[in-house]
Amino acid sequence: MFHNAQNFIISNSQFVDSSPTGFGLQALLRYSMPDAFYNSSARYPPPKCHLGTRNDYITLITNWALEQSDRKEPVLWMHGPFGIGKSAIAQSCAEALAPINKLAGTLFFSRSNADRDDPRRVITSIAYQIAATCPTFREIIDQRMISDPALAMTSLSTQFENLLVHPLRGVDTAESGLDGRVVIIDGLDECRGTAEQCEIIKIIATSARKRTTPFRWFITSRPEDSISRTMNSAVVSPVHSYIKLPVSRAIDHEILVYLTDELRQVREDYSLPDSWPSEEALTLLVERCAGLWIYVATMVRFIKDENSLGPEDQLQIVIEFAKEVSANVLQDNPLAEMDFFYTLIMQRVSSKLRTIARKILLINHVLMSPPLSIMSMILCLSSQQLRRVCTSIQSVMEVQGPDLESMRIKFYHASFLDFMKDPLRSKELCIMGDFLIGYRRELLGWLHEVCSRSTDSSHIVFPLSTVLPEGVSHTNHYYRALTWFWTLCGVPEHPFDSETAMSLEELSFGKMLGLTGRNNGWPVVASRVRDNLSAELRDGIIRRANCPIPECKRFGSVWILGHGENETIPRRQWDSDGFMLENNQDPPDRWCFCGARRRNLR
Repeated sequence: MFHNAQNFIISNSQFVDSSPTGFGLQALLRYSMPDAFYNSSARYPPPKCHLGTRNDYITLITNWALEQSDRKEPVLWMHGPFGIGKSAIAQSCAEALAPINKLAGTLFFSRSNADRDDPRRVITSIAYQIAATCPTFREIIDQRMISDPALAMTSLSTQFENLLVHPLRGVDTAESGLDGRVVIIDGLDECRGTAEQCEIIKIIATSARKRTTPFRWFITSRPEDSISRTMNSAVVSPVHSYIKLPVSRAIDHEILVYLTDELRQVREDYSLPDSWPSEEALTLLVERCAGLWIYVATMVRFIKDENSLGPEDQLQIVIEFAKEVSANVLQDNPLAEMDFFYTLIMQRVSSKLRTIARKILLINHVLMSPPLSIMSMILCLSSQQLRRVCTSIQSVMEVQGPDLESMRIKFYHASFLDFMKDPLRSKELCIMGDFLIGYRRELLGWLHEVCSRSTDSSHIVFPLSTVLPEGVSHTNHYYRALTWFWTLCGVPEHPFDSETAMSLEELSFGKMLGLTGRNNGWPVVASRVRDNLSAELRDGIIRRANCPIPECKRFGSVWILGHGENETIPRRQWDSDGFMLENNQDPPDRWCFCGARRRNLR
């Protein structure tokens, strides 16, 4: 404060904390999910109802929001199966309420996007959005976060009290316009954790019953058992009403409107004849969609695919598919037909690209939506190659972000990844089960070859088939491939076959860690890896035991990899859960390989 000051006196001093205004709000934003807001660029263009469709539901919900309905309960729950259009209705309602200052906040969950499924950021996200529109609330919340930044990391109920209930007591909700505003929470079933989903409902219901917040709450979800039970419980039931959104052929006319408008635009863009598409084609497509909005939206994206022979060819593929599938699907079972269409999309991709696409989907799922730069290093693909593969399935997903470091995959609907993870639905296309186990085996063979060819982290030698993309170093690719291999080793319920386990037992674990260079450690949950190994082989691969270094001061056991000449002790261990993948060659003086200090011996 007084840098280089000399020979001065301070009298009658009073120091005032002058933290910049908005500092607390910035901290709150860091603990929020801005990608889940209704107007977020991460969701653009968001799913919303096509003009002239779903007007009855939008009117019903907005009338409830404006208290012009016979539904007086402060909580409204709309539920229905996947792909029925819940998010589109919620988005349309948000866009209708925002311009008339009746929207308090929005959250659109997505379990296929890691930035949009965190239950710990629900209350902070709502508080941030309210603060952004209400100056009085903003001042209060800003000071609270400056005084105690840890508020954003407390339990959900504590967050609700300290970031909503208490600050709102200092606000004239009627004068500020907050009274009666709506909070929209879409896709609650896609919020991470069943217990957390139910806790959010109970917290909201308790507030609504005690009137500790002035809001109305609109929640959408699938009718999952846990959510349904909570909604029908004695605590929640009195303060909520519900809307059931069924799969229904009654909306065929709305699907026809959407299809007609979308394909008319395609016809104009490609200068196709006025007769395209034919009435017979439109009728067949509406019939096959069977009231499922996700089906028709995916179908339109497939027809529009720019990496095809054109919309006429794509439409003909869809028509032939529809005719063939209609004989194999039971009546009124659009979910099965959706699976057939997802299968068609994947089978249209060439065999080589399809294998890479499945690896991309697996990495995205297991590592929870990493940036494409990580995928590039794991798969040895350039940004152009990675984009090309992703483009091959752009009917169901897209890549968002300005550069490789920030690019991430966005799925149009979570049902596609659900399909790809379920072997009963996707069968030979599944990314879990045999595919994951085979990919793990492939990586292990690669590791054996690299460890046998290389000397140290500055002289890593890859098989001839490994061609690094420009800008990716040998060390970084090796490290990413290694961490990915160990991550796959710990995926639950994917045990090693005996041949692969015996191959892993023969790996030079000391060399494996020695080649990692200066990369930061990657955590391995060792107990999960052990669980995937057979009882007779697991101790030869990964076990807990006392550190074998006589001078070690560590009390308790450590994780040890391998046995005999392949044995090594990861330098950094964390509690009893696992260890860090990092170089453990030549530890500093007075330190053991296991990360503990050695005893001072003469």
